[in-house]
Amino acid sequence: MWTYLGLLLLTGVLWGCTNPFIRQGTRGLRKVKADTTFGQACAEITFLLGNWRYVLPWLVNQVGSLVYLVAVQRVPLSLAVPAANSLAFAFTAVTGAAVGSEQPLDSGSILGIVFIGVGTALCCWDKAD
Repeated sequence: MWTYLGLLLLTGVLWGCTNPFIRQGTRGLRKVKADTTFGQACAEITFLLGNWRYVLPWLVNQVGSLVYLVAVQRVPLSLAVPAANSLAFAFTAVTGAAVGSEQPLDSGSILGIVFIGVGTALCCWDKAD
């Protein structure tokens, strides 16, 4: 069971740590313009797929989704969903602050991250029995 919980932690890391980089990779997307709705969609897709700053973190994020699928087959959904998503949120906040794309973490944010970690640990402990 603990191995599978490690998969949920890995999912949270892969999802959360890539979110700020995906956001940074979309810079300039609003400047892409086309005449039709279909042309706009094609231009935006071309912009994103041609931008390694978007594609690379997106691919790592998708690896996180594959890890999540493996974990969700072995861990109850009542644990997998909140654990992976809450950890992703915490890792997004930490990574965003570390790379400067988000505001620096204040004491309230740090306390929130601690609560996320404690709450996730309690859920895991409860389901591990």
